[in-house]
Formats: sequence, C-alpha cells, structure tokens
Amino acid sequence: MSESASEQGHIIRPYGDTTGDGMVQLSFTLPMANSKVAEGAAAQLANKMGMDPAMVVHAKSMGDNFTFFVVYGRVNHLVDTSIVEVVERDYPLLTPKEANAAIKRSLRRRLVVVGGCIGTDAHTVGIDAILNIKGFAGEKGLEYYRELKVVNLGAQVSVPDLVEAAHAEKADAVLVSQVVTQRDAHLLNTREMSAAFRESYPAAERPLLVIGGPRFDETMAAELGVDRVFSRGTTPGEVASFIVHRLTTAAKDRTAS
Repeated sequence: MSESASEQGHIIRPYGDTTGDGMVQLSFTLPMANSKVAEGAAAQLANKMGMDPAMVVHAKSMGDNFTFFVVYGRVNHLVDTSIVEVVERDYPLLTPKEANAAIKRSLRRRLVVVGGCIGTDAHTVGIDAILNIKGFAGEKGLEYYRELKVVNLGAQVSVPDLVEAAHAEKADAVLVSQVVTQRDAHLLNTREMSAAFRESYPAAERPLLVIGGPRFDETMAAELGVDRVFSRGTTPGEVASFIVHRLTTAAKDRTAS
C-alpha cells in the first residue's frame, strides 16, 4: 500500500475487531446435513475464497441435508475506493408539492404511471411501497401526488398485459418490481419487458421504464434496456423525483426545439 494512497483514504481494508484487521463475516448454505464434516467443508470453502483463518461460528440445519453457516475470518484483499463504480443521484429530490408544481408547469396535465410485478412474481410489497398512498420510510407513495395518475396492476402481470395497459392508459412511465430472483428470473423478465416496449413503441414515444428490486445492480440499466434501476432502500420520493425530473426535462427540451 502506497503512503500517498493510504493518506488519501482511497485504499481500505475490512474491519472486524480492530481497525485494518481484515476480518469479515460470510454466510451461505451447503447441501449437507449438519455435522463435523459439514463444518469442515464450510471452513474449506471459505478458505478457498481467500479467508484465512476461517472459523465456523454458526451452523444450523435447514431441513434434511442442508445446513446454514456463518464463517468469520481474515482476508488480505484491499479495496480501492477511487475506482468504485456506482450510480449517483443526478436529479434533485422534490417534495410532493414541488413535484406537483413541476408537472403542472411543464406537462399541463396529469403524469400517468403504470406499475406492477411481471412474470410469476407475486411479491407486491415493493411496488405497493412505492405506489400506494401509505408509502414507505415515512414518505407517501405516488398515489398521494395530486398531479400523478397511478395505475397499480398488482402481481403476476404478463409482459403483453403490461404493454397493453401502458398503451390504454397512455402511460408516461412504467414501474416494475421484481423480487423473485431464482435463476436470474428478474433479469430475464426485465429484458423481455424492455424488448416488448421497444417493439411496441416508436423510440420517441416509449414510456420511461423504471425497474426495482433488492437484487438489482443499479449500474445495469443500459444492459437491461431500461431508463433506471433502483435497488433496496429506495423511497417513493426518490422514484417520484426521478420520473418528474426526466419527463419534465424532456418536455422542456421539446418546447425549446
């Protein structure tokens, strides 16, 4: 580690018991019944992943022939924070009053949002937290915004039905929540959805596509063919602010041209 990099705080090491000791905690499940052999296998796996020493601090049976482990140990890896890639918020956070005023001023009509969970996903907690008036984290959902018309399609919506609803409602933005992630179902469903909208709409008329869920990588928007990806902890205000900012800015650009 260079002295200058260390002094600038770019190079960091994990912290467990004392600063810079490199201690981390790792959890996983192995398809083995809980036993000494299973604990040894867990320690061996963690060791192969670069944890040395690796100590199994918790083991619990998860039904027949499955055991959940927590392993604690030291790693030698360093992190250079100067090259970490994240998606920073590039729009202002608006209060509901400010968002309503911006919509009224720029669009001169209500902004239409269609949302739901696509595929076989029946977990509506995420989409409801953003859309329903009760909201999340002390913030009201999008239904609370006077200048927003919200159409919540609920769970297990097929992609064709979502596209049809977007056309019928003349949606400005489409919000999709994906919680089920087995075998990358959330990624496959999102790519199918974005492809369907590209096929069904001229590029200039396609609604804003926003996807959210706890297992999404926010840097994957372009790869997935959507306009924005939101991950865990996102609040209704952040989503509303993004939609309003993007659509009102686009409206201003069209007027200027």
